[in-house]
Amino acid sequence: MPAQKDLKRLVRARMKKTGEAYTTARKQILTKRPSTKSAPAATSARAAKGPSALVTSDYAKVAGMSDAVLKEKTGCTWDAWVGALDYYGAGEMSHRDIAKLVGEKFKVGDWWTQTVTVGYERIKGLRTRGQQRDGTFGATKSRTYNVPVEMLFDAWINAKTRNRWLTDAKVRVRVATAPKSMRLDWPDGSIIAVGFTSKGSTKSAVALEHTRLADRDDANRVKQEWAQRLDALGDVLADASR
Repeated sequence: MPAQKDLKRLVRARMKKTGEAYTTARKQILTKRPSTKSAPAATSARAAKGPSALVTSDYAKVAGMSDAVLKEKTGCTWDAWVGALDYYGAGEMSHRDIAKLVGEKFKVGDWWTQTVTVGYERIKGLRTRGQQRDGTFGATKSRTYNVPVEMLFDAWINAKTRNRWLTDAKVRVRVATAPKSMRLDWPDGSIIAVGFTSKGSTKSAVALEHTRLADRDDANRVKQEWAQRLDALGDVLADASR
């Protein structure tokens, strides 16, 4: 059973769609949602297409994001998100359509929309860790720095500053929302999605996903390369902070 706030959110979404009264909508959701109390403990992080493929305890592990962080950033746990997206038939949707549902229906920001969408797809067995829906792979990397998020964002968006640490490739900024997110075109046709998070007035974090990579070996190589680039970014930020 989701926390009370999560349940109310699902009830309100159903009321808006069906026009039902609160008590009716609540009863329907509680009737449709499978009970996890009697579900046996999972022996592996397995995933299968179709609703409720995993018991609740597996969701965060398979999705790659804790319930605590997800609830803080989106207002719902994985259990609630799976229930809501199953209700709207997201298991049969494309990645783009799921992301549109999460972003527009539930008013979630761009970066966390992708986190919810990718996590849901992993839970439903639509992709494995690091794999995209089209069969290609992606590499993820994150880092926290002792600078304000505006300064961190500027180090990516400002071409002159970016060229000081991203020296091995020329990229093109496809779209950017300061100081929250951006998407970059890589010279080989792959794409980098970048998200920025403030952790107070003097600390911030960047998390990126480099997509459209050929295979898992390619993804592992790219992940190591991004670790080196983020080290170089740290040096640039440290110099600028002195």
